[in-house]
Amino acid sequence: MIKVEIQYKQGYIQSFSVKGHAGFNSEGQDIYCAGVSAVTQTALLGLLEHMSLKPEYSIEKGLMECKLPSPLTEEDREKAELILSTMEKGLISMEQAYRGYLKVLVRR
Repeated sequence: MIKVEIQYKQGYIQSFSVKGHAGFNSEGQDIYCAGVSAVTQTALLGLLEHMSLKPEYSIEKGLMECKLPSPLTEEDREKAELILSTMEKGLISMEQAYRGYLKVLVRR
């Protein structure tokens, strides 16, 4: 199962992590893993490319972690929240549709 943890701080998403494998198919052939990777890596690209933020992040086999830099201006905080809350909503939608393959934990 893929486990995504989204951590809030002061009402905004501060970090997220993705761990595990869905187990639907073999590695490299798993549509659930590909979907989660696409959503989370697109969010990271939005932070890096469109906002020019420099979050701390790492991507390894079966693990992705991303933490926003601190401090952020209010404008950057709001833009980052748009990107990350869209990611969160997409992941929760996937979790509801494909129970047993993905678990999203939101820590407020």
